[in-house]
Amino acid sequence: MMKTHVDQVIVGAVVAAAVLVIAPIAAAQAPPAAQPVMPPSLPVLHVVDLMTAQGASVLGAQWKTMEAKIVEREPIDAAAPGYTTAYDISPHAGEAGFDDSAWPAIAAEDLSVRRGGGHVSFIWFRVNLTIPERIGDVETAGLTAVLTALVDDYGEVWIDGQMPRRAGYPSPATIQGFNMPNRVVLSDDVQPGDQFQIAIFGINGPISVAPANTVWFREARIEFYP
Repeated sequence: MMKTHVDQVIVGAVVAAAVLVIAPIAAAQAPPAAQPVMPPSLPVLHVVDLMTAQGASVLGAQWKTMEAKIVEREPIDAAAPGYTTAYDISPHAGEAGFDDSAWPAIAAEDLSVRRGGGHVSFIWFRVNLTIPERIGDVETAGLTAVLTALVDDYGEVWIDGQMPRRAGYPSPATIQGFNMPNRVVLSDDVQPGDQFQIAIFGINGPISVAPANTVWFREARIEFYP
């Protein structure tokens, strides 16, 4: 009995040590995932169209864009034998505080312009939003603000340096399927002056049979709910 108990203690210690070793490796591979929040199903109170000059001006939005490239990098420490090269995208423009000051600005109406060279193609779009005190006759304080973005063909949405996601569940927010809208809750209690940094990674697809078309927006708007 004593030997069995000792064996169990040893096994437990080994497992715990393995967890401590693996956890930093996993953490280094990707930032922690913020939990997505389900958008409201209530009737919308007000909509701001970010693909129009008028709508963009309401929230102080100036869109910027840049193509992302596929680059080589070192493989991870846990890579299988024979894998001497890995691949990544550059830049990582979803990160908090990313400097896009050198990126070209585009008009809100030009979000519908086709971009990229087709085939396997990635385009970043970035914008900063500021919540005003009022939008028309609607007071914004305390409302729920939801970003709806539909990128042809796929989009991944970053808010303030985070891409909210939950593994194993259909995402209500940042990762969706082919020509599906991304709906992301910015806040369920916005206040005048609140600022949001939004980065959207547009992807041409399907990637395994990459089409000879391009990346563009079908929709980009902020919805306000009571």
